[in-house]
Amino acid sequence: MDAPAADRASRDASIALGLTLPTDTVLYLLLPLHAAAFGVTFAEAGLLLAANRLVRIAGYGWIARLYEQRGPRIACALAVLGAAGSSLGYALLPGLWWLLAARLLWGLSFAALNIATQALATAEAGGAARRSGRSRAIIATGPMTGLVAGALIAEAHGPRLVFLLLAGIALGAMPFALRLPGGHGEPVRGAPRFGLPARIDVWSFVQGMALDGVFVLGLSVLAALAMGGQGAALAAGLALALRYASEIALGPAGGALADRFGAARMMILLSAASALALAAIGLGGAGLWIGALLVTLLRGLLQPLPAPVVAARNPGAERVPALARLATWRDLGAGAGPLAAGLLLPVLPPALVYGMTGLALLCAALALPGFRPETPAPRAP
Repeated sequence: MDAPAADRASRDASIALGLTLPTDTVLYLLLPLHAAAFGVTFAEAGLLLAANRLVRIAGYGWIARLYEQRGPRIACALAVLGAAGSSLGYALLPGLWWLLAARLLWGLSFAALNIATQALATAEAGGAARRSGRSRAIIATGPMTGLVAGALIAEAHGPRLVFLLLAGIALGAMPFALRLPGGHGEPVRGAPRFGLPARIDVWSFVQGMALDGVFVLGLSVLAALAMGGQGAALAAGLALALRYASEIALGPAGGALADRFGAARMMILLSAASALALAAIGLGGAGLWIGALLVTLLRGLLQPLPAPVVAARNPGAERVPALARLATWRDLGAGAGPLAAGLLLPVLPPALVYGMTGLALLCAALALPGFRPETPAPRAP
């Protein structure tokens, strides 16, 4: 695939994911606030929000093989149908078991779209970081818009209507999925799903825990508590939308900086800066808001960088399974983050919780190989 073809395919896959992703991100906003309207308890809502990550952890290897055998066009078209079906499930099927089935369907759909966006952005080495940055900006547009609009519609008409509308929007991704390359996808070499993690896998876990778990949960809760009452959904939606706005504004810049100074080098520097900003959040007062703003901005610059780093270190048939492995470790971290924050924040000072989270991210960043190659872990026979 030459560079113009990689640009087109990456753009189309990113638009498809951007149109389907709000079916998930808006549920994170509305399900905890309207659990009774969905026929579940608050505890069951937590289980449902974790379920899609659990099925992705188990299913990324299978989805990567589907991508290889059927190619990005078929994989993404099926994923678009799955995303629309899951959103219809949220809108029409109350109760734990129906919603759990919809969450599992979305988890597999997202896995296919996520692998496609990363694999196509890095299909041609030249400009991979630039394409990755542009991809993140395109993808983030959907959740940012959906969170704000979904909060407003839910306040006026309830949460169920929101997901009916999102199902229709998800189906609008089908023309972009059908424009993707057909035939077989790239070869995927079998590998142990959970072998000894490489250092970048450890970083991905900690980054997911810190920036997609502890930070996002704290930001949502703070906004909801500050507004309270009927404005809680809108306040939390605006807070969550801010992180996607930073990806739109800063994702391309992060990719451009990586092209100029090296993706691995920038990933280490931005991770270390994010760790310091996380620690500032725990201090409270002005530190909380300054730290939150800095984390949001730094996260926008950081998001495009892991895929090109992994692609450069895992050429050929190793690239797609390595990207799937990276996403799996990030999912594990992003699932562990809210659980850790929910357990620790009630019993420990915020300065200690956010300080420990920042320290973990700093250590993971400093352990990255950076400028020298890492010796690959031995493969199982």
